[in-house]
Formats: sequence, C-alpha cells, structure tokens
Amino acid sequence: MIVAFSVSPSAAGEDGGVSEAVARAVKVVRESGLPNSTNAMFTNIEGSWDEVMDVVKRAVEAAGEGSSRVGLVLKADIRPGYEGQLTAKVERVEKHLSE
Repeated sequence: MIVAFSVSPSAAGEDGGVSEAVARAVKVVRESGLPNSTNAMFTNIEGSWDEVMDVVKRAVEAAGEGSSRVGLVLKADIRPGYEGQLTAKVERVEKHLSE
C-alpha cells in the first residue's frame, strides 16, 4: 500500500510555520527504511498495512511533541500484490508525457 499523509500540530513557530514539527515526522519516516518521498504537501510511504500505519502513528507523535493537538490528512492506495508502486506510478505517467 501507498499512503500519502500530512501532519500539522496546532502550535506553530513564531512565523506560523510548522517545518520543525514536520521535519521530526519526516525523520521518523526516513528512519523506517520503507520507500518514501516528501514534497511540499505530503509525505508518501509504501509498505504493508501494519508497517505503514505504525510509521504514520510514530510520525504523528513526533510532530505533536509539545503540542496539544495534531491534524492528520491521510490518503491510501491499497492494492494487494503490488510493490514498488511509489516510483512505478510516476514512471508510467512520465512515459505517457514523453510520447
């Protein structure tokens, strides 16, 4: 499965940003060893249901350090029997764009 998720704690920095908290969450994802990518809006992670949900839970906890509330947006592509789709999906689109 691939999960795209975004976390945002209620307590923002002086400039209203949440980059420090998001960095804590992304660090958890990267240290998980699961395939992942981060862009301006979401972090994507690929693995089994249990693996991915465990990492998302720990990432939310990391982002929420020092905050009384955390918002989580999560979208999942659950496709049993498929792996490597984090990059394969993008490669298929790029192939069409190059034609």
